[in-house]
Amino acid sequence: MSFVSIVFLVFIGIFYPLYRLLPHRGQNWLLLAGSLLFYGWWDWRFLFLLLGTSTLDWFVGLKLGEIPDEARRKRWLVASLTANLAVLGFFKYFNFFADSFAHLLGFAGLHASWTTLHIVLPIGISFYTFQSMSYTIDVYRRHLKPGKDYFEFLTFVSFFPQLVAGPIERAVTLLPRVQSPRRVTRDGFTRGMYLILFGLVKKVAISDGVAGSVDAIYNRAGAVSGADVTVATWLFAIQIYGDFAGYSDIARGLAKILGFDLVTNFDQPYFAVNPSDFWRRWHISLSTWLRDYLYVPLGGNRGSTAKTYRNLMLTMGLGGLWHGAAWNYILWGIYQGGILCAHRLWTGGRKAATRAATFVNQARFAITVLLFFQVTCYGWLLFRARSFSQIADYTAALFRAPGALTVPLPTLPAILGTAVLVVLEVLQWRAQDVRFYRTWAPPARGLLYAGLLLLVCMGLGNTSTQFIYFQF
Repeated sequence: MSFVSIVFLVFIGIFYPLYRLLPHRGQNWLLLAGSLLFYGWWDWRFLFLLLGTSTLDWFVGLKLGEIPDEARRKRWLVASLTANLAVLGFFKYFNFFADSFAHLLGFAGLHASWTTLHIVLPIGISFYTFQSMSYTIDVYRRHLKPGKDYFEFLTFVSFFPQLVAGPIERAVTLLPRVQSPRRVTRDGFTRGMYLILFGLVKKVAISDGVAGSVDAIYNRAGAVSGADVTVATWLFAIQIYGDFAGYSDIARGLAKILGFDLVTNFDQPYFAVNPSDFWRRWHISLSTWLRDYLYVPLGGNRGSTAKTYRNLMLTMGLGGLWHGAAWNYILWGIYQGGILCAHRLWTGGRKAATRAATFVNQARFAITVLLFFQVTCYGWLLFRARSFSQIADYTAALFRAPGALTVPLPTLPAILGTAVLVVLEVLQWRAQDVRFYRTWAPPARGLLYAGLLLLVCMGLGNTSTQFIYFQF
């Protein structure tokens, strides 16, 4: 079930009034039933996969809480992680590695005798698997006591606002909210509805409105100009931000009107001035997950410089693989690791000093942001490309004369929505307050809400596309 569908509108129209009428225990049962319906609407068979891995992790959590012997606790943890990664690996990566191995044999003049299995990728498996794994790891580390109530744990894993595309929540923050009574304040409801509305603008008006322009270049079979590659990649940067940040905003807004607070997943990533800054702002729930459960256990920056760079490259390479079963995602992860290492080598790991807000410093900041945006966009070229040959051709095009620009113009809602988004992001940056608009006079706020609603209505005329991160 997609947030941008009539089915979901009917679902939430029935679900929400019932939720507000029920006491805490009833709310949890309704949340669980609604979440399973939400996920099973796409393909009910994958509910058994979700229930199976969740049941295993809940049981392992209980065992980790009962067993004092560290060696036995570690074996239980390894069993849980192995089972989760095996399921994830089979459904997400079997065909990818089978095809890659067959091609490798082909280079050696050999022929693979098997045929690729037609394995359907369950929506959201990367997100809920990482969320469930973080629970067992935190219980093992004694950062969290195991949940005794199986159905409360299942509600935590299957929580429908963020089930299929994040943010990736930690049990230490979300599970206590499931276990405790919740109160929806007027301010929380207002903030939640604003997030839903703004998220719909990003997805329906902006992302869907530029998707056709991006596809016209990246799906083209013939030669393209450097101007086409540059502009299409800029537009893809807008598309993926509008798509993924839009989903995250809708998820956070839905959670807020239910009495939950989800982590902020995006913090103005295109204001980043370097790769470290970018990953503190982009897909924050994933970058912090990789940091806490992969980079730090590998050794982080505690060893030699060479080991630190190794840890960065492994973390980002695996982060790229997490995004999808294709070599371009791995290459994108390696690219991100490479620029992180280059930045660390250049700065010696020092954080940028805070500068006074003079005109010269502001101009320097703006130039740095624009230059690093180009570095980010080359990463998006790797991410969006369909093959190694396309990466090579499009990279070569960037170093030739720009040539003719043939990228189709995005739709009017996308153009207007992007302009509004840029203005709002600049105002937020200047105020350093995500709720800067709350200081406006009521008529100005009303005009903002009406403008965003109008953009959503205009965006309904765009060709609807599936959320990009549903594929991951």
